[in-house]
Amino acid sequence: MSSAAPASPAAVAPAPPAPAPAPLLTCTDVGFCYEGQMAVSGITCTVAPGDYLCIVGENGSGKTTLVRGILGLLRPCEGTIALCGGLRPADIGYLPQQSAIQRGFPASVQEVVLSGRLGRLGLSPLYVRRDREAAQGALRLLGIEGLAKAGFSQLSGGQQQRVLLARALCAADDGLRILILDEPMNGLDPHVKHEMYACIAALNERQGIAVVMVTHDVQTAVRHARHMLVLNGRQEFFGTTHDFEHTRIGSELLRDACGGTCAVCGLARGEG
Repeated sequence: MSSAAPASPAAVAPAPPAPAPAPLLTCTDVGFCYEGQMAVSGITCTVAPGDYLCIVGENGSGKTTLVRGILGLLRPCEGTIALCGGLRPADIGYLPQQSAIQRGFPASVQEVVLSGRLGRLGLSPLYVRRDREAAQGALRLLGIEGLAKAGFSQLSGGQQQRVLLARALCAADDGLRILILDEPMNGLDPHVKHEMYACIAALNERQGIAVVMVTHDVQTAVRHARHMLVLNGRQEFFGTTHDFEHTRIGSELLRDACGGTCAVCGLARGEG
């Protein structure tokens, strides 16, 4: 008597993909004008919680203009920039390009970091305990609490950038949700750049802070970013870093790395 064939296991339906998190920031058909002339146009992009967006393009392509618009320093002449998910302007930290005047600023590290709290003093001319605790916490988070009493102008370029990063972190009472950096690697040597990228990645991955970075270093950007935004007087690309590597514009901007293999799909960059 033959035995019955074993019943086949019931097919298990694949779990549905997790919904994408609601964005913190949306730009919809945004454009900016200077003296009646369009400077940059057609920008449509989003920044989600924990995202890492790199904005790339040549000088004059509109990168810093867009950053000024996100910070509320410049009003779009078309389109909209919206803060979503309960995001407030106070939840956005900003590290601008550093000038020679800033590098020679005659103050201690602690004073520089504390100055990030100036917008919260209101009518009071004095820092309170909460301000000092926030400054100390930011220094500790970046591993530079030992420099608190050092003169800012005496520090190396990499140390100064960490101090200014601590200043940006210090500004938010409840912790930053978005950190905007405008060419933070300018003037740093390769070793210090590597350390700075690692520091920013740690803030993004461990603290959950969304990063928006303006940079010329496209090849390094694709190793860290989750999304890329390419500007050239208008938006030329917005999407995932993986998709960027397999587009014409991505292939052109990564021409020095052509022949390299995409870590995600294994195809050569530019294919797809």
